[in-house]
Amino acid sequence: MTVQREPLATCDASLDLEEATAWCERYAKSQYENFSVVTRFLPKPLHGPMYVVYSFCRYTDDLGDEAEGDRLALLDAWDAELHRAFEGGAEFPIGVALSQVVRDYPLTLDPFERLIEANRRDQTQSRYETFQDVLDYCDYSANPVGEMVLGLFGYDDEFRIALSNSTCTALQLTNHWQDVARDYAMGRMYLPLEDLRHFSVDEGQIPARDANAAFRQMMRFEADRAEAFFRQGEPLIEHVERDLRLDLRLFTAGGRAILRAIERQDYDVLSRRPTTSSRQKLWMLTQALVRRYALGM
Repeated sequence: MTVQREPLATCDASLDLEEATAWCERYAKSQYENFSVVTRFLPKPLHGPMYVVYSFCRYTDDLGDEAEGDRLALLDAWDAELHRAFEGGAEFPIGVALSQVVRDYPLTLDPFERLIEANRRDQTQSRYETFQDVLDYCDYSANPVGEMVLGLFGYDDEFRIALSNSTCTALQLTNHWQDVARDYAMGRMYLPLEDLRHFSVDEGQIPARDANAAFRQMMRFEADRAEAFFRQGEPLIEHVERDLRLDLRLFTAGGRAILRAIERQDYDVLSRRPTTSSRQKLWMLTQALVRRYALGM
């Protein structure tokens, strides 16, 4: 079966659990990320559940970003499917597969619902007045994903969740700063309006691709904020089991590599989108492996 980014109403609703789980794996692998969602270093029993959770997150974002028609109605329908996944009677591939995952692992409804709510916000809110407003958005759009992953490893304590939230917020902020031009073309801007005023930057500079000195100074300020959250969340690596540490290092390193790419462009994120090369990704993987095996961490 071909995996497509299609509206909920047109998904194949006839799959059994095994087929639904396989659908999620194909769907997850069809998406672009800085690193594979599931590496071979994760415990084999977690591969399937990780693909399922990722598919839920990715599909939710696809509904909010790319679905044709009434996206709010589609997100409401997706929310109803989420509840069926937790309560019984899920109808579509991700929901069917998720029903089994939430029975097998200590996952709660809250982070899934927050992620859907973040995508509802994207339909009705396109500007954020303060940095705190952006952080609140991150608590819905990014932090739930970390909570889900921790849940798959059996962690649900406030200490680890707080560290995970810092890392996820850092990744979300980095993505926002990487995609300033792309988000603006979609009608959204996550740069705080208070910061534009503080640095004397006009919003019109974004579509004009005018990354003048003031704009670049502002982006350096925003990149430093993201790095501060990476530092806050980094201790989580030492407080999870070894099988999760490598992936945490890779995602943290991947986010920081984007921040370095922004820096190399002198904080001009408008002329071209900052990205990392395959060679850089391989180097980050090598470093993470050295720490895992040579240092026993």
